[in-house]
Amino acid sequence: MISAKLLRQRFARGSSSIEFALVAAFGGLFVILIGTMELGRVLFYLNTANEATRLGARIAVVCDANAAQIKTRMTDMLTILDPGKISVTYLPAGCATSADTARNTCQSVTVEIASGLQIDTAIPFVPFSLEMPAFSTTLSREAMDSAHCS
Repeated sequence: MISAKLLRQRFARGSSSIEFALVAAFGGLFVILIGTMELGRVLFYLNTANEATRLGARIAVVCDANAAQIKTRMTDMLTILDPGKISVTYLPAGCATSADTARNTCQSVTVEIASGLQIDTAIPFVPFSLEMPAFSTTLSREAMDSAHCS
């Protein structure tokens, strides 16, 4: 016959195994959840950077805006963006000396975010950062009307 003490020890070992399995399963799910949220945040930054270049190019094409105004609007959209990494290039070179000259002679504008912008993860105790690639958008010049671009 099995003593009561031996029987309690067997149940204790079994319950420890079950507790470990539950903790491991929920811990794994927690890690997957945090990883998925972090991936979503990084993809949000990449999409916003792409949209910021599109906004900058559209403002450059439609509005009588200078490069500083374009950079300000882009950094308002993506706060981690450094204005020094944004370039606004008109073709042919030198055609954007004034709004009238730009309307008559510029053929296209390219707005680019240079690579090297760091996206830091928000996972505690895991210092990890990703480098954002370069983004650029080129649009051909259209008739400009600065009255509607405040």
